Amino acid sequence: MSPTGRPEGENRSARAGGPASADDTPLVIAHTESSSGWGGQEIRILAESRGFLDRGHSVTLYADPDSRIAAEAPRRGVPLVVVPIARKRPAGIFALAAAFKRLRPRIVNTHSSTDSWLAAIACKLVRDPPVVVRTRHVSVPVPDNLGTRWLYRQACARVITTGEALREQLVETNGLDPARVESIPTGIDPAMFAETSRAAARATLGLPDDAPVVGIVATLRSWKGHRHLVDAFARLADPRARLLVVGEGPQREALERQIAASPARSRILLTGHRDDVAPCFAALDVFALPSTAHEGVPQALLQAMFAGIPCVTTGAGAIGEIARDGNTAIVVPPADPGALAAAIDRLFADPALGARLAANAAAYVTPRYGYATMLDRMEAAFRRALAEAPAPS
Repeated sequence: MSPTGRPEGENRSARAGGPASADDTPLVIAHTESSSGWGGQEIRILAESRGFLDRGHSVTLYADPDSRIAAEAPRRGVPLVVVPIARKRPAGIFALAAAFKRLRPRIVNTHSSTDSWLAAIACKLVRDPPVVVRTRHVSVPVPDNLGTRWLYRQACARVITTGEALREQLVETNGLDPARVESIPTGIDPAMFAETSRAAARATLGLPDDAPVVGIVATLRSWKGHRHLVDAFARLADPRARLLVVGEGPQREALERQIAASPARSRILLTGHRDDVAPCFAALDVFALPSTAHEGVPQALLQAMFAGIPCVTTGAGAIGEIARDGNTAIVVPPADPGALAAAIDRLFADPALGARLAANAAAYVTPRYGYATMLDRMEAAFRRALAEAPAPS
């Protein structure tokens, strides 16, 4: 058997979506996700899984039966095994161990705290265990205690972050070996924005063609800053302006109450979740992401840049890796509706500035944050983890 768990010589003749590598042997990958929510993290897991499947690898997702990602996986053609991993309980450990023994993945890529703990322990119950790769999607600090030191320094072969700021945090604050931690931001497929008409997009959404439109596409979570954007929108100078809010999440009711109380409520459109976000970006004159915390390199901000939309954002988390004030975006302080409104007004009033920022942003992100680039880098990280793993006893 090869190190991937496949018979020797069972190689692909070609890799869709990426160049051939020195080692072209198919990988056998398990993704674990205990989250019940839905956002950029879960979308990345499914997109990455689909990409690896298209390249000829074996991929299986292990998720809780009541989670949103478990419902979405079959729709996207990602093989799924449901296991009780929503909470840190022994049943989840034993279910994962049994599944790993049965399907024999060689790499287990964990994503949230709960499934990382459960999978790391489950792997200790498996003969010839898979290597564990931990992906960190948010900049929430990691506690520096005996347990997390074991998880990050011993149980995990490598740690992946979705932004360099998150990587630096783990190295500097938690003392992880920098050679074992790398930043691989989420990749965006530029084809999804290739042919989307602004007029058609606005007609679909019921937005007037002659009004300036600012929008946000993000899960409705407190740290995404929706409340600050709603406050800022009421201060905009142009009374024709519209605000498009795309997304669903735990802050829905609070945001609906805030919108109902806003003097600009009749000009705010809250769409809920949409699978096809390309028309939403095409309808915008300005994209705003006023996050206050916890960000890696946000997918929605990258999508707006790929779509050629001028952006206003903050420096939260790893956002500064793509948003450079006055060059690729306008960057304002977090939780400052006045500064946010002034930046949006500035872009509405100066289309040339917006075009320059959008062009600079697209030129910067296109060669660095493409979907194929992410897949290439993740595959290389997985192969390094396998190569560095101790030989089975």
